[in-house]
Amino acid sequence: MNELAAAADVAASTISKIENGQLSPGYEVIMRLAHGLNVDVAELFRRDATGQPTGRRSVTRSGEGAIYASDNYVYEVLAGEVSKKAFLPLKAVIKTREILEFGPLSSHDGEEFVLVLQGEVMFHSEHYEPLRLGPGDSVYFDSRGGHAMVSTGAEDAVVSWICSNKDTLAHFREQD
Repeated sequence: MNELAAAADVAASTISKIENGQLSPGYEVIMRLAHGLNVDVAELFRRDATGQPTGRRSVTRSGEGAIYASDNYVYEVLAGEVSKKAFLPLKAVIKTREILEFGPLSSHDGEEFVLVLQGEVMFHSEHYEPLRLGPGDSVYFDSRGGHAMVSTGAEDAVVSWICSNKDTLAHFREQD
């Protein structure tokens, strides 16, 4: 565990808490762990693909992607069995209702695209005024700027979220 902690620049105590289900890491920590393990971030969410052919086509039936829950979001990883892809597609449920509940804004290398599928969200970023988005609305942004989304309706919002993990992983590899 200490080797992974050093390689990922994540405290060993944090890794232990993640392993024991006491902590849900944010996207930045997940990216660091993937880097430390020298795997594509999608590998951390991959279901057992033993005996499956490898190809560049992937179908994820509704609700069948690997689920990852954090304090603010519940992610369903789409196309999880495809490794070394140029981006990470997710379906996400936005749980948090107030930006003050969110914690520090997320920031990491790469770019992201979010399309609201249902509900309404408020997109917060360090460089712009908060932006209200409803079904069918989208936002594309540089992930290096602090960012967060909160649901503004009575129900959790659902979004399609695409992260350019290729750029993020390239940045981490340059630091080796």
